[in-house]
Amino acid sequence: MRLRYNVRLYPTPGQCRALARAFGCARTVFNDGLCTRRQAHEQGLPYVSDTELSKRVITQAKRTPERAWLGEVSAVVLQQALADLNTAFRVFFASLTGARKGPKAARPRFRSRKDSRQSIRFTRNARFAITAGGRLRLPKIGDVAVRWSRDLPAEPSSVTVIKDAADRYFASFVVEVADEPLPETESEVGIDLGLSHFAVLSDGRKVANPRFLRRAERRLRKAQQALSRKEKGSNNRSKARMKVARAHARVADARRDFTHKLSTVIVRENQAVYVEDLSVKGLGRTRLAKSVYDAGWGRFTAMLEYKAARYGRTFARIDRWFPSSKRCSECGAVAESMPLNVREWQCPCGVVHDRDVNAAINILAAGRAERLNACGARVRPGSGLARREEAGSRRGAA
Repeated sequence: MRLRYNVRLYPTPGQCRALARAFGCARTVFNDGLCTRRQAHEQGLPYVSDTELSKRVITQAKRTPERAWLGEVSAVVLQQALADLNTAFRVFFASLTGARKGPKAARPRFRSRKDSRQSIRFTRNARFAITAGGRLRLPKIGDVAVRWSRDLPAEPSSVTVIKDAADRYFASFVVEVADEPLPETESEVGIDLGLSHFAVLSDGRKVANPRFLRRAERRLRKAQQALSRKEKGSNNRSKARMKVARAHARVADARRDFTHKLSTVIVRENQAVYVEDLSVKGLGRTRLAKSVYDAGWGRFTAMLEYKAARYGRTFARIDRWFPSSKRCSECGAVAESMPLNVREWQCPCGVVHDRDVNAAINILAAGRAERLNACGARVRPGSGLARREEAGSRRGAA
């Protein structure tokens, strides 16, 4: 399994200028390649191959006075920028032909120097290294100071240097790691995700919703108001923009830390984890959009999935149309309707249910039913064709 390990970088002012130069060169190569292919398409010429494109926008461009400064950065950075463009075109064409599942992919667009996120990638061919003193050695940039939160489990195959909107620098290492199965446990859990509580587990535990964005709204509003009053192009506006970016970065960091810790605890304690397959994009079009995106359900379920795969646990998603809230977990009866304002309800069988706990229990039961047994057959057999002698009833049968 390939994992990413992110660490914080602290480049010197000179290294910041070298990184800015590398960001600009990579962006220029990407845009030149995109422009070359668009012009060929508009003129009715054949599609420019990857090899021919690399020759035009990198090898030959370095020999011209207009692009001679491309030689000031590592060639691997330029090749990786072009590789990103080729990947974007392949994804776009696969989406057009229907070979790629999911939502349609848009055609590649030009990169801007005003984008909030800038990045470059070094592979092993670039011969980046981690020095004995713990610094990251990058070609034509130098030894950059790193704040290590933990050691890398293996030799990284590539590193991506990222600059975010808050002018923070990060190094993202791609590392091949082996699975580390945890000791088996008999506990299994179903999880119902919501807004009043972030997660309700089938054992009755409820995890409060932190609402990181809601809690920071006042500070964000004041920072945004201060930004709107600054003159465009002034130094004060640049400082105000940085305050807004850092405030949003604190919210994102806190949310990421929360989901990492919670997903790790759940995977360690349970042998199987079942969640409902929620349509976050659909819920994002409702009046609850801000609360839905503030909760971060998509990131949380993605973390559960890859951590379960790494640690030898079972992870499954339940069909989003499964009536987990309306079904009685005791008798199986399904209520006709269940508005969101109903938090407790009583089944005709006499059992009083907490809406969220009942949904989590039903998700657990549905996940167990759909789980494959050791022989490869479903625990809950599907419907099949009846034999001829079973298809009808005997004459005279009551």
